[in-house]
Amino acid sequence: MNAIKQYIPILNWGLHYRREYLVGDITAGIIVASLLIPQGMAYAMLAGLPPEVGLYASILPLIVYACLGTSSNLSVAPVAVDSLMVAAAVSTLAAENTAEYLGLALTLAFLVGIIEILMGVFRLGFLVNFLSQSVISGFISAAAILIGFSQVKHLLGVRIPQTESFVQLVSYLGGEVGNTNGVTLMLGLTALGILIFFNQKVKDYLKQWRISEAAIVPITKSAPLLLVIISSLLVWGLRLDEIAGVKVVGTIPQGLPPISLPVFDATTLQQLFPAAVAISFVGFMEAFAVGSFLGSKKRQKLDANQELIALGAANASAAFTGGYPVTGGLSRSVVNFAAGANTGLASIITAVVIAITVMFLTPLFYFLPQTILAAIILVAVSNLLDFGTLKRLWGYDKGDAIAWSAAFIAVLATSVETGILIGAAISLALHLWRTSKPHIAIVGRIENTEHFRNVERYPVKTCPHVLAIRIDESLYFANAKYLQSYVQSTISNYPEIKHLVLVCSAVNVIDGSGLETLKSLIEELKVLGISFYLAEVKGPVLDKLKKIGFTEFIGGDRIFLTTDIAMKTLECQ
Repeated sequence: MNAIKQYIPILNWGLHYRREYLVGDITAGIIVASLLIPQGMAYAMLAGLPPEVGLYASILPLIVYACLGTSSNLSVAPVAVDSLMVAAAVSTLAAENTAEYLGLALTLAFLVGIIEILMGVFRLGFLVNFLSQSVISGFISAAAILIGFSQVKHLLGVRIPQTESFVQLVSYLGGEVGNTNGVTLMLGLTALGILIFFNQKVKDYLKQWRISEAAIVPITKSAPLLLVIISSLLVWGLRLDEIAGVKVVGTIPQGLPPISLPVFDATTLQQLFPAAVAISFVGFMEAFAVGSFLGSKKRQKLDANQELIALGAANASAAFTGGYPVTGGLSRSVVNFAAGANTGLASIITAVVIAITVMFLTPLFYFLPQTILAAIILVAVSNLLDFGTLKRLWGYDKGDAIAWSAAFIAVLATSVETGILIGAAISLALHLWRTSKPHIAIVGRIENTEHFRNVERYPVKTCPHVLAIRIDESLYFANAKYLQSYVQSTISNYPEIKHLVLVCSAVNVIDGSGLETLKSLIEELKVLGISFYLAEVKGPVLDKLKKIGFTEFIGGDRIFLTTDIAMKTLECQ
């Protein structure tokens, strides 16, 4: 049973559900649904899909994740960055608002689901570490700008061609500014002002009025739904769609999502595969980061591989129920947490409320102005801009700051997929560059202790006939020759040296190249009359050295448990 619970976490909390959890779960479920209904429609339109697709993607995926996920607060549904990536991938293969376009979006969700499930089953969650946090931050910041500019056309009420090029997008917008619909712009700007006011000021006012924290969350997060209702009534009552040309959402099909099938054509799968890999990585990174952050507040630990399986299953379910790629969203999940969600039941309730909405309430959205949805997206993605991280990185590690900037520029200059691939390549290049020249220090004894520290940082005692060198990195193909060169140049400055001790306290791995370099170094030192020793070799490393016969090659009496024992043995007190 414990093994089953590991793969179906709902059995953990579902079989032991506490009555006191119910109020928080119901409250959170309803509040998140009120936020997700306008968000879902807005993000679907950002992806180039009909608004109902965003609602469809917010029903079964939420339930599937609640059953399989390890986070009690993560709200899995469409998000802005994934929606942009879907539009970028699919728009090159089909025209928006066509059956072919929807079929490709379904296929993309299916591919993302399969990739994430396979990564989870084969325990490949560690692969996302190849995208550093600085690259992810730069990528998301650029994507937020791209998303924001893509919504300006709805804010202005103009038509421009779909493009994933930021330069082209700005050019198209510049050419259409003269055709701005004044009423549409006024509605959009008013909506922006209201949303910003609710996000920044209303909470302070409510606290001054001593409103409880439990009541503040639903009030401050109700702005999008209120705008949807009020603007729809306004357009309907004043007939602004007919008189002023305000573009509205139009007819949204009523009823639960139909059973849908992805496209299983080999050529299509091949064309969408690179985008699916990128969406899988970015979606998981965002969801896992948010889930871990909220989980830490409740002392809950997320299982990365089970999260991949849960997110993959959620995406696969979206593909067969008329949806498109989903993941855990930051704003919704934070609201879910703040509203009192205790278990995955909150997400199931959210899904039920949205299901009721698509069954009975979609006709009410006919007169919803597209500019309102654009305003909702603009405010949502403004929270994704993270220039503060760039400033901190520049002061701490300029290499990471360069990686942030490169990912940011790459997304705006090329495309979303290309930008993230460039970011991943830069992350790997930075890792190789840093580890190819590891920190190496000559160490000496701190007087009257067993501790050895860098001679350049501490007042230490050394011996003229023994040279102790510490390498602060694993020894592998990229840095093995650097260590060899360092030793060769250093011993030339110490003509009295008879013994060299390599302190391996920071070495976690010695690969084949590192091993061959050590053998070569030992032979060179032997010619010079210098004996070679190892100290503080970690257990797993020592096991591999014994297995390959290296300990016999060097001599078992030349590997010491501590640097202190090595130096005393070599008569360096």
